[in-house]
Amino acid sequence: MKTDVITIANLSCGGCVNTITKNLTAIRGVEKVDVDLATSNVTVSHNETVSLVKLIEKLTSLGYPEATAKNGLLTHLKSITSCMTGKLTA
Repeated sequence: MKTDVITIANLSCGGCVNTITKNLTAIRGVEKVDVDLATSNVTVSHNETVSLVKLIEKLTSLGYPEATAKNGLLTHLKSITSCMTGKLTA
């Protein structure tokens, strides 16, 4: 099993944590997801079939790009939408 730690942008609350956890654990091969609000780190334990690129792409599509990535208005709006959806489904 592999473990990757990804530092992301736009992480703000439990709704974000719920959205990220739900969507990453839905990826076949992902075993465990831990999201740390204080550090904005997402730790993902997975088998070899899951690539770091795939995880980053999924996070970006949800509005949570890597902290090193360009974080424009559209990405920020996506994260707000994901956050609200996470709060409603928690």
